[in-house]
Amino acid sequence: MRDKRYVTKDLTLKYDRKRIRLEVNDLTRGLVGKYVDVYEMPDGRIQVRAKGVALPCSIFDPHQQRVTHAAITENKHLTAVLAHIKEEQEKATPPPKVKPVSAKNGYKKTGRRPPGRPSKMEAYYERRRAERAAETG
Repeated sequence: MRDKRYVTKDLTLKYDRKRIRLEVNDLTRGLVGKYVDVYEMPDGRIQVRAKGVALPCSIFDPHQQRVTHAAITENKHLTAVLAHIKEEQEKATPPPKVKPVSAKNGYKKTGRRPPGRPSKMEAYYERRRAERAAETG
């Protein structure tokens, strides 16, 4: 089978849920951003070719490279590393207090809202009150 795949900046390409990394040399450096041919042989081997030339590569299958939780907890150096990280975090100084721009300008909240523009209904009721006061007074 033959298929075209895109070569990324770090000289890798994806094929059949596997990541194929091309070895760095003069020929492969020029392939960044271009397409190469990936051949899958009947016996399962994978070969990467550019312009008919076979390229040296290594295949990485992320599904086979799993680390289990038990393998992590059995590592005796892990507790020492975690203790060291905790000590470093406790030594760290607290972050500086940052004032907002309004506090730098001397702004203080009063808790009141500015009067603003009266609504049309308030103006209407004010006129009505003035008319009544004129009639009675």
